[in-house]
Amino acid sequence: MIAKRTGRLVVLAAVPAAAVFLTVGLSGPALAEGGKAYQIDLAQLNNSGSRGTAMLSLKGNQLTVQIESEGMVPGSPSAQHLHGSTNGHDFQCPDASDDTNGDGILSNTEATVDYGDINISLTTTGDTQATSGLAVERMPIANKQGKVSYKRTITVSQAVVDHLKDLHIVQHGIDRNKNGKYDFEGAGKSELDPKLPQEATAPTNCGMVMGASVGSLPVGGVETGGGAPQSAAAPATVISGAALAVSAALAGAASGAVFVARRRAASARVRTQTTTAAAA
Repeated sequence: MIAKRTGRLVVLAAVPAAAVFLTVGLSGPALAEGGKAYQIDLAQLNNSGSRGTAMLSLKGNQLTVQIESEGMVPGSPSAQHLHGSTNGHDFQCPDASDDTNGDGILSNTEATVDYGDINISLTTTGDTQATSGLAVERMPIANKQGKVSYKRTITVSQAVVDHLKDLHIVQHGIDRNKNGKYDFEGAGKSELDPKLPQEATAPTNCGMVMGASVGSLPVGGVETGGGAPQSAAAPATVISGAALAVSAALAGAASGAVFVARRRAASARVRTQTTTAAAA
């Protein structure tokens, strides 16, 4: 399957931490020498209207994840994960064309073909294993305005350290019938767990950490998944953080995109001049 170009990402790698955090308006610990930070633009799926900005900062095997998003279902938990592969497979964010059954909803199972299985569950407390993917009682809860603010530092494996740029963030939860909550009337039962509404598990946005793999073919085939992870019982906890003006963060992301576009244009001009000179 050929990956689709999303044009929705910005990468800031191996740059001074202060500059990165100022760009997106997020606060965080200074990176040790050799540390890396990546900014991610979260773009809507399922016409959810959700958008946001995320930051991944890595020091050794300590990964700090910060997410500020809006357009989520107010007062409802939002399952969120780092999806993708650390063994060479190429995944990317899906789009509406992945709705293979044509029901108008991109389900998690349909989207998994593109964004891969869960690698890390971005819970607020407890473990972050893939098996906690549906631990909704440990996922962040959107406030009354539909905004989610999340920050957590977790210990990750060396495989994640080596392949962090191959992973990407997905948040879940839509409100198809626009009644301000998850229910079975909006889209029926979830294919992952019939006890949950489809609205609660369908992806609402996605953002890629690195664009180098976009447009390439999967290596060694496509990993598929979509099984229903078992959740661990724990009290719901909402991680609070400094408020972020999402529009300002997205403006910072846009500036990065313009910079990348200009570099590509300059490279194209150089290639054209070289070709013309050779022909002469």
